[in-house]
Amino acid sequence: TKYYVYFENSSSNPLLIRRIEELNKTANGNVEAKVVCFYRRRDISGTLIALADKHAREMEEEMENTEMSELPEKQKHQLRHRELFLSRQLESLPATHIRGKCCVTLLNETEALTSYLEREDAFFYSLVYDPQQKTLLADKGEIRVGNKYQADVTDLLQEGTEDGRDLSKMEEKVWDPTSSLTEKHIDQFLVVARSVGTFARALDCSSSVRQPSLHMSAAAASRDITLFHAMDTLHAAGYDMTRALASLVPQGGPVLCRDEMEEWSASEANLFEEALEKYGKDFTDIQQDFLPWKSLTSIIEYYYMWKTTDRYVQQKRLKAAEAESKLKQVYIPNYNKPNPNQLVNSVKPLVNGAGAPPQTPGLGRACESCYTSSSIQWYSWGPPNMQCRLCASCWTYWKKYGGLKMPTRLENEASDHLNPLETCHSRVRSWINLSPLSPQSPHGLPLRHSGSPKFAAKTRQAFYLQTSAVTRAARRLCQDLIRPRYLARHPYLPVNSAAVKAESEDRDMT
Repeated sequence: TKYYVYFENSSSNPLLIRRIEELNKTANGNVEAKVVCFYRRRDISGTLIALADKHAREMEEEMENTEMSELPEKQKHQLRHRELFLSRQLESLPATHIRGKCCVTLLNETEALTSYLEREDAFFYSLVYDPQQKTLLADKGEIRVGNKYQADVTDLLQEGTEDGRDLSKMEEKVWDPTSSLTEKHIDQFLVVARSVGTFARALDCSSSVRQPSLHMSAAAASRDITLFHAMDTLHAAGYDMTRALASLVPQGGPVLCRDEMEEWSASEANLFEEALEKYGKDFTDIQQDFLPWKSLTSIIEYYYMWKTTDRYVQQKRLKAAEAESKLKQVYIPNYNKPNPNQLVNSVKPLVNGAGAPPQTPGLGRACESCYTSSSIQWYSWGPPNMQCRLCASCWTYWKKYGGLKMPTRLENEASDHLNPLETCHSRVRSWINLSPLSPQSPHGLPLRHSGSPKFAAKTRQAFYLQTSAVTRAARRLCQDLIRPRYLARHPYLPVNSAAVKAESEDRDMT
């Protein structure tokens, strides 16, 4: 069983979510976990987030599922924290950094999205993220359940009603068990077909190179492809043994039937085994990266034939022996070290009324997520100069799910494809720094400082931009060209100052 666990690599950042592939003991006695990486929405770019949201909308339309659109904003916001992106990236992490178990499943239409919110430590994924190529692709291993994959069962015909369908187009008879031939006659014909196949391989140059011995040629001629061809030939000849034998050896020479196992060279077989070790049964990736000259049908057919060979059995035994020698489990003690982000109100007793109690930065402010002012423990959150804090419950949520419980006002106003964490951090910090005297918090609710009369942001050095007399005159003369009100509302639009000055000089001369 492969376990999904939390790893901690930073005391202030959210926990990493990984799938343990194997546990290894290092030379110095420490235990390392080889893990598959999962990424959160906060870890990928805004462009890819837009692509993921577009994929989700298309899935909704295709499955005619309106559950996501009907959810309230708070649940939509929290559901985004439960979405992960699988990757093929492997890494090794110390087992001592494990902080608990979680559950990650492939999303399918039979599960309600709200079921993930009802369960602790439950996540889902539907897309695969490539951190090197910066791409998102749909996972090929989707479980095909639901209305889209159900068979259409026709109504039962009433007694005496004729079936108007052309049955000859719907099915084809390939064998008649009521023929005049006995089981002994059929077995004798199959022996002849194998002999013809062995002789055909002796005449074929490529086959004689691949199977240099008579024993190997006879074994190849006994495979299912030869028997299927023999039975099809017998059925096509109307179970006339003489005609069937003549069809096995036509005028051009004996018929040679080869399957994928025989068509593939030794080097191609080695490439396939290497690809299978890397990608598993992801045949599309195997074809693209290792065997582009083979068709997908050929690769899949070869895989199921390869599983019947002795080489597959040997590899399975070797893997089982390796698994026995590897660590099966490791004891991880409870992690109870204090987090550096904990805020401690260390008030020392006054001696004879002398001195004053030291104030811990950030204490007295409300939680940045749920706005509560009372908690058994507080944690500093965000940039140090902001002195924001989270209560114990919201801190646990932040560490596990990588976001705040409540959606921000800026996130609601932004388009759906924006990265939620970018909204929560960069945009909110910009809002606070640009509007320090605003009576509302960036969450759209009244600020509750609870003893903190103003934001404890660092003061910034003031500066003054002094314009020349020519520039000031140009602003007056070319107001219709500059449109100062419009530019004031769009401060990032470039202004062609050279063209403005040239136009002002022309107007001044006239």
